Amino acid sequence: MLYSKSFIFTLREDPKTAECISHKLLLKGSYLFMVSSGIYSYLPLGFRVLENVSNIIRKHMNSKGAEELLMSALQPIEIWQKTGRHEVLKDVMFKFKDRKNRNLCLGPTHEEEITEIVRKYVSSYKQLPRILYQIQTKFRDEIRPRFGVVRSCEFIMKDAYSFDIDENGLNENYNKMFSAYKDIFKECGLEFITTEADSGAMGGSASHEFMVPAEIGEDILCECEKCGKHFKETENCPHCATKLKEKRMIEIGHVFKLGTKYSAAQEALYLDNSGKRKPTIMGCYGIGVSRVLAAIVETNYDEKGIIWPKSVTPFDATLVCLDEKIKSEAISLGEKLEKTGLKILIDERSEGAGVKFNDAYLIGSPYMVIMGKNYVSYGKIDLEERKTKEKKSFSEQELISFLKEAYNK
Repeated sequence: MLYSKSFIFTLREDPKTAECISHKLLLKGSYLFMVSSGIYSYLPLGFRVLENVSNIIRKHMNSKGAEELLMSALQPIEIWQKTGRHEVLKDVMFKFKDRKNRNLCLGPTHEEEITEIVRKYVSSYKQLPRILYQIQTKFRDEIRPRFGVVRSCEFIMKDAYSFDIDENGLNENYNKMFSAYKDIFKECGLEFITTEADSGAMGGSASHEFMVPAEIGEDILCECEKCGKHFKETENCPHCATKLKEKRMIEIGHVFKLGTKYSAAQEALYLDNSGKRKPTIMGCYGIGVSRVLAAIVETNYDEKGIIWPKSVTPFDATLVCLDEKIKSEAISLGEKLEKTGLKILIDERSEGAGVKFNDAYLIGSPYMVIMGKNYVSYGKIDLEERKTKEKKSFSEQELISFLKEAYNK
């Protein structure tokens, strides 16, 4: 893609509204547009990253036998009244009446709706187990939106739901999702920890959180630096008595064993093999997709900008052309790289070298390819790895081979 034709408009100054590193860099790098407090548009760069994260999620969810669907954002309040959560979540719900005087809300979550769907179509133990998931926008009337997309009023979540005939089935699916989450977050380039958690408004018998250490985290865990274990409480380590150290965390995923809380209240029943009607046993599994973007940036940046992991980067490399005379050759090289399956941003603009380098560092592609004096004089193309700052020089074919190998193309 040619930079001059792309919808990328980086900022020279730090945004005054930015509250943290990820917020600042995503706004400055033209990944997000702030519509209002807690409300954001994903610009083309941001949408590319969002899609990459979503596709990683899809890959691992599908590998565990889960099926994707898409539920409605509009929900009737009546289904929430069945579980009593219209009162539990009333402070964060966006509620209103339509022209037909129906009481509706914008879905803050989808346990009630998915239970209604399964109630309609599943009636026998022969139709179970099932795992259904979606990637969709949720809406919550946050009292205090903070830190960009970390805590916003409109956010993207992957929510999955398992349905089983007994606790053994639930445990099996819970373990499948737990394993999938580990694989998802590893592939996204995140270093994370897991911990037992309170089920809160979701209910159920057990839950675990997936968390990323970050200064802006709203959750606090206590770490034993000797054992490497994490705890919710600030007592000394129960294993070795070492004094625990508090660490701030961003929650990026949460899994729950719901049991029959929703299926019993909404009469999502099935006939067992003896003809007896029983409520399905449910699990719920959430990932804050938009939060993952912020968590990646919070843990992958330097003083110049973002450093995207290869798996989620909007472009595999930024090709910077520093001489108007070789612009056509730079575009030709970019096109050759793209034919191998690589995503290349070709900066052929009539801008100074400083501007181009600053934008390339800010945008954060894993590699910067430079065509300048070395190419004009010796036919050599320079390459800088964003994370390690290691620099190399290649012939055209050597460069193509190097990047193909780096991305297994």
